[in-house]
Amino acid sequence: MSIIVKTIQDQQEMNEAFAIRRNVFIEEQQVPEDLEIDEWEDIATHFLALEEGKPVGTCRLRWVNPQTVKAERVAVLGEKRKTGAGKKLMEALELYARDKGAKTIVLNAQIQVVPFYEKLGYRGTGASFFEAGIKHIPMKKELN
Repeated sequence: MSIIVKTIQDQQEMNEAFAIRRNVFIEEQQVPEDLEIDEWEDIATHFLALEEGKPVGTCRLRWVNPQTVKAERVAVLGEKRKTGAGKKLMEALELYARDKGAKTIVLNAQIQVVPFYEKLGYRGTGASFFEAGIKHIPMKKELN
């Protein structure tokens, strides 16, 4: 099945992204809701992965400085993992960032998905830490 990724354009699409994040982070991973929805929602660029028109994944991009963006809230519904949706989300985020002049993407990867990001060219940049009770590692990728 074909997965497409689009930048979120309206409140309905934003609600679909929040529903995916609620499913993955709040329900599945037990992240407190007040940590999941934060002050960056309105300034971030959000993406939605669709499979045959149905939302299956989401992520957001936030500018850290004029040349660096941060990939955040990357989430794919459990039954849609390993379908390529996560890879397509990250490719769309990277393309958008590159088109807007970013040179570097940073992210904090949950430890269990570090191999996924490494396959996409990200490298660990520091010591692991806990956020919302989940072990993370900071990662980085230089854009060409």
